[in-house]
Amino acid sequence: MWTDCDVTAVENEPIIAKFYKERYPKDIVIVADAHQYLLDHYKEFDFIWSSPPCPTHSDIRRMAVHHGSYAALYPDMGLYQEIILLDNFASIGARWVVENVKPYYEPLIPGKLLGRHLFWSNFPIPYADIDDNRIAHNDIKASTEVYGIKLPAYIKDGKKVLRNMVNPKLGLYIFNEALKRKQPKQLQIKMEL
Repeated sequence: MWTDCDVTAVENEPIIAKFYKERYPKDIVIVADAHQYLLDHYKEFDFIWSSPPCPTHSDIRRMAVHHGSYAALYPDMGLYQEIILLDNFASIGARWVVENVKPYYEPLIPGKLLGRHLFWSNFPIPYADIDDNRIAHNDIKASTEVYGIKLPAYIKDGKKVLRNMVNPKLGLYIFNEALKRKQPKQLQIKMEL
């Protein structure tokens, strides 16, 4: 999706990392805890896109708890740890964005709502009405094609992967907004899947 840049993708699940590498063979794919990797390597990149796990923040979890199909969980505060870390310690001139779902509670740190996601960044992201033709959340199955991506059968929890995807058009829009603020000679990117 992103061209003319070096991409380092960090994924905790080896099977998802395998699919990513098949799809983007030129990218560096690291199988690791992305939260820890970010802490250990945040100064090494010109652009960081982080997407920490969202299930404990999701309104779907809250609704499911009320209906008795899920247990209540403490929200995973790794989301806010990453925002605070990057906001205070990212390399000077580096651009970063942290993405997550719109939470069921008032966000502890205000973010920019675009589509069904909140974004926190150290650069302005103007509102954009990006066409999102994704099918309804509850209609997504492991075999569904979402944003032109159909997962192979070897990915066991494909429904969850597809439901969590950010619209690629929106991701590209945000990336281009970051580039407007900085034009490095060689851009290195860290993505968390």
